[in-house]
Amino acid sequence: MEATTRIRLDVSYDGTNFSGWAIQPDRRTVAGVITEALTTIFGADGVSGLTVAGRTDAGVHATGQVCHVDVPTAVWQKVSDSLIRRLARLLPTDVRVRAAVEVPPEFDARFSATFRRYEYRVTDSPYGAEPLRRHDTLAWPRPLNLDALNAAAAGLIGEHDFAAYCKRKEHGTTIRKVTELVWRRDPDGVLVATVQADAFCQAMVRSLVGAMLVVGDGRRPVEWPAGLLKLRERSSAVTVAPAHGLTLVAVGYPSDPAEYGRRAEMTRRLRVPTEA
Repeated sequence: MEATTRIRLDVSYDGTNFSGWAIQPDRRTVAGVITEALTTIFGADGVSGLTVAGRTDAGVHATGQVCHVDVPTAVWQKVSDSLIRRLARLLPTDVRVRAAVEVPPEFDARFSATFRRYEYRVTDSPYGAEPLRRHDTLAWPRPLNLDALNAAAAGLIGEHDFAAYCKRKEHGTTIRKVTELVWRRDPDGVLVATVQADAFCQAMVRSLVGAMLVVGDGRRPVEWPAGLLKLRERSSAVTVAPAHGLTLVAVGYPSDPAEYGRRAEMTRRLRVPTEA
């Protein structure tokens, strides 16, 4: 059996013209174009196990995505120094691989991660989003109150069952631990929500943002988003914010590579509700 090496890829992409991360028949996806480029370099049978930290939906962007892939050791040793430049020539301009490094076989881009951090950009300017930022900034039609947004966000921090904000999957769990959720208004007037958690279920971040925005514009009380946490199924009252305002900006991993395997094992354990 041919020896293989696991490599970590740090990836950025503009999600506007992608149908999400995961490979889908007859659709343009981030994983699809990366796999095609890697196959050109490593051979038709030389790329296996492409695994991503967070499977972003159609239209969602990334500046800090991470994935891993196994490639033939002999080829990796020949191309490691030139791989980034080779990929830059092969990949379309809306996706870049910024770094490629060898990692231990225990490293798992998904399960070894300690956190994912997203940002969501919203402008409440009466003229909408700046043209050069229209693909990553949501234009909100009503004025937004920063204090109200942060008051709503405070009630969502911590470990909760986020069933009201998630698309439930069979045998999955909607319990997540949100470690950071805060809004800021940048000098250009754009509001940015930073959301960090150990992991997110599908559509969770955009659902949280959607719930907070109707608080920020005064249509719901600040207690409303946190009040939905008592529900055990998705709330029809929550509108999912559009995908294009969302960007995956960072994924964290243990500083000690020896911890990659232990972290992956711990993450795979099914979360269960904590007894009150």
